[in-house]
Amino acid sequence: MKIAIFGNAMKHNTLDEVSHLLEFMELRQVDVYLSQELRQEMNLREYPAFPAEDEAWRAFTEEGNMIDFALSIGGDGTFLTTASIIGNKNIPIVGINCGHLGFLAEVQTNQVDIIMEQLIKGRYTIEQRSLLYVEGKGGHLSSPYALNEIAVMKSGLSSMITIDVSVNGSPLHCYEADGLVISTPTGSTAYNLSVGGPLMEPHVKAIILSPIATHRLSVRPLVIPEDWTIDLKLSSRNGNYLLSVDGRSRSLLNEVQLHIEKAPYTTKVVQLEEHSFIQALKDKLQWGK
Repeated sequence: MKIAIFGNAMKHNTLDEVSHLLEFMELRQVDVYLSQELRQEMNLREYPAFPAEDEAWRAFTEEGNMIDFALSIGGDGTFLTTASIIGNKNIPIVGINCGHLGFLAEVQTNQVDIIMEQLIKGRYTIEQRSLLYVEGKGGHLSSPYALNEIAVMKSGLSSMITIDVSVNGSPLHCYEADGLVISTPTGSTAYNLSVGGPLMEPHVKAIILSPIATHRLSVRPLVIPEDWTIDLKLSSRNGNYLLSVDGRSRSLLNEVQLHIEKAPYTTKVVQLEEHSFIQALKDKLQWGK
């Protein structure tokens, strides 16, 4: 078995967890590939590590090394970064939570040994999570794939922006708001939740459009089929707006129009045998407490 490990190298608890995993996997003869950042930081802080010339412990490269699983150690932000690096390599991701809520990184650190044993014994399920793809008409976009959401927002302290939205080529609505969140069901528990959007089970085939601080009280979040396409024309007084793709933000000129559709591939997420989305909602949102 070959496993790649990703994480926030600046957090001590992440490095401690990686060190534990290295010892665990050495005993079970599992080949491990560390992200470049983790490997460098562990060497700098003199964590136990294997020799650089050892083939089993070389750094993971974006070209991939026929990896069986990727471990994302951190919070949901780390998971999104890992998913972005993995891309369409078809590598299932295990989210180990060293953060707070952790809807994507659901495995707690005290469960790491359990899930590793389950991976080795083949006792797990793999969920297919849909992504969104965005392209800019009039401007090149890097990292165009989103597992959680694509959001357009006003820039800085400028007044609200105007977002002219069309679906499947037909006009839908002209939003006057601070922004618009276009979310996958996976991302319904992220930014979408904070702006009043609906919660959705990750396997629902849909896209959610949730306005941010809309000027019209009659405007509410809208759910559309995942195979519909979305086109955005934006205008603001200062001539630009912000585009955020799973938290990776950049400023774009008003002239850059956006086209959004379902991505051609999915992200594979490993789940424990006892995983339940409803139970995760109850635990993390403290329903019934």
